[in-house]
Amino acid sequence: MRVRRLGWAGLEIEAGGKRLVIDYVRDLSPLFTGWKPGEGLAVPSGMVTAALVTHLHRDHTDASALANALTPGAPVLRPAPGHGDDVDNVTTLPAERELALHRLAAEVVDAWSARDVGPFRVTAVPSVDGLGDPQLNWVVQADGQRVFHGGDTMFHGYWWRIARRFSPFDAVFLPANGAVVDAPHLQPPSPLPAAMDPRQAAAAAEILDARYAVPMHYETEQPDKIEGYVEVSDPEKEFRTHAGRRAHVLAVGEWLDLAT
Repeated sequence: MRVRRLGWAGLEIEAGGKRLVIDYVRDLSPLFTGWKPGEGLAVPSGMVTAALVTHLHRDHTDASALANALTPGAPVLRPAPGHGDDVDNVTTLPAERELALHRLAAEVVDAWSARDVGPFRVTAVPSVDGLGDPQLNWVVQADGQRVFHGGDTMFHGYWWRIARRFSPFDAVFLPANGAVVDAPHLQPPSPLPAAMDPRQAAAAAEILDARYAVPMHYETEQPDKIEGYVEVSDPEKEFRTHAGRRAHVLAVGEWLDLAT
């Protein structure tokens, strides 16, 4: 099995001549006002067998990108819709509408449920979203190797349960930008990160017993962001400091071959 970083939180995983993607997006303009189409993001190297979605924030679920990448009828495994009214779900409704518009084969899955998709065994595991929306993380197994994808989860108490069931991991991909969010529907705002910062990501990697710990969910160029979204200034440097020997930074478009 090998894994390729597609940018932001996107991954491409390849095994047995098949591919799946996790949180693959092509449009980051809902989050980065200064983003230019095509910058800082890669496309899958071929048609995709399945897509996994951690949550329905628009920087993690891009139905148009998935429609172009997936083979006809390919499953899109996703968490449950948000709870409450349209104000509660303001950050997930755009992606919900786009998934319906593109008629993707989306399937809601529960935490701890598993599916076999081609050569891949995928398991949804618990996650905690910094804005209160439903979120899953993913464990992907193939060719005797095991990968974890952390979406943009906060640090939480499920790490030890995930580790007991699946560790060690060959690679874990963890959010590391420590974003502090001040959104109109989340008032008064929290001064604490809504996604893991580099130190928290390194701690999660240690609990999960990762051979490679790869930071993601950050932009090295720091383009203009929507108001009220503040990232750690240098996630890569801080992550290397805290993760030590486990740290393995991948450039956008770079592969990590887990068989070597």
